[in-house]
Amino acid sequence: MPTNKLITLAEAVRRYTWDGMQYASGAALPVGSDAIAFGRELLRQRRRELHAIFHANTQQLNLLAAAGAVTQAECGFSGLEGFGFANGLRRAIEQGRLVLEDFSNLAMTLRLLGGALNWPFVPATVNIGSDLQHRRAFEPALYPNPNKIPSVTDPFSGKEIGAFAPLRPDLAAIHVTLADPEGNAIMLGTEWSRFELSRAAKRVVLLADALVHTDCMRQYPNLVRIPGIIVDAVVYWPFAAWPQASPGMYDVDEAHMKAMNLALGSDDGTAAYLRGYVESYADLDGYLDLIGRERIAELSSGPSAFLVDPYRRWLLPHAEAPALTTAGSA
Repeated sequence: MPTNKLITLAEAVRRYTWDGMQYASGAALPVGSDAIAFGRELLRQRRRELHAIFHANTQQLNLLAAAGAVTQAECGFSGLEGFGFANGLRRAIEQGRLVLEDFSNLAMTLRLLGGALNWPFVPATVNIGSDLQHRRAFEPALYPNPNKIPSVTDPFSGKEIGAFAPLRPDLAAIHVTLADPEGNAIMLGTEWSRFELSRAAKRVVLLADALVHTDCMRQYPNLVRIPGIIVDAVVYWPFAAWPQASPGMYDVDEAHMKAMNLALGSDDGTAAYLRGYVESYADLDGYLDLIGRERIAELSSGPSAFLVDPYRRWLLPHAEAPALTTAGSA
């Protein structure tokens, strides 16, 4: 029998998160898809002392760091590209509230792959011979540090290579474009390491911009990169990546990206942002009202909207989501 895995966002955070856990998200570059709404709910439920794992920094890690929810982080890229330095993340590091361990983008993907395949370590040649290998933020006094990426000998060539620790986070909150109630998901746009992350994490919660009938997944089985068998829960949450983009669904909200990063650059600004954009809504419709219905329509009519055209016949109406979610939570 098909299993309805739809639950509310609040229930997903209550059920699958706790203080001090290893939490993973971060699907793409700072303008790309990420489950930012899940990070907002982590703050609403006062989660603290998180160990964050992000392939690339997004506004979610920037926000969590600014709010003091993260004390340790591992990341492959920590800026916001055209939107400047990540002010919240930088302030947390400079003030000693957060320790950031740095790896290259490829190293983060390989470590997630190692976790997915249950390897004891990941043999690779990336980062070798640089300070990415020799400096360990979690052990700053030891340099060169032999513990971050130890050297091992390739038994076939005799060459020295690096041994990376695999990543197996307690939970991955993964943003997807389309999901059915059973947890099968399609991601449009750049996938980054969401495939590997979904297999490496001990638990997986999907945040979907749209719900579709399972017939959609049967029609395009080759695009179902995350199957329901590895998913614990599905949350229907349109604009889950806002103010970042979800290709096919909505463009990046450049004005809010800039305003958000500016706000996270100070304690007062962070407090005001939390009041205005984290604590101020009661439910999904309140969240969408906060973004603004006219703004939603504008962001949803961008040049990538055609990407969803092949799947529109299977899209479930917004009005049906509450009943499905109630049934899934029962």
